[in-house]
Amino acid sequence: MPDARTFARRVLAEWGACGREDDVLLCVSELATNALVHGVPPGRGFLLRMLPYGDGGVRVEVHDSGGGVPAVPEEADAPEPGEGGRGLLLVGELADKWGVGERDPGKVVWCEFATAPAPHGRSPRSSPAPPGSTRRSAVPRTPASP
Repeated sequence: MPDARTFARRVLAEWGACGREDDVLLCVSELATNALVHGVPPGRGFLLRMLPYGDGGVRVEVHDSGGGVPAVPEEADAPEPGEGGRGLLLVGELADKWGVGERDPGKVVWCEFATAPAPHGRSPRSSPAPPGSTRRSAVPRTPASP
């Protein structure tokens, strides 16, 4: 998910991020990968949004049009090492909160970090926005090679 990480890194830099960039970037990568692997029908993409959250935090949202509700696997159902399936475990450990919301069609998987960007480093373009407005980017789906 290089495009998603690049976008997230750029937004965090514009906001003057401090302290949790690696956690945010890893969660962006995991959620974007899950959207491509499990949530996006062929020929469709997903939407990555990053929003100011609380007093100096960041909320990451990945919107897709697929069905199903992602869940952390139970320990007994967890795949063997190297088989994948541990992305939401990482998100659950690194983010302060995470969850799944409804979308028509599909869903939005989100996570929040209470102290990611520093308030003094925000540029006017990315300062807290009124309800309903967001800083966002559509990350296109790259078809896999056969």
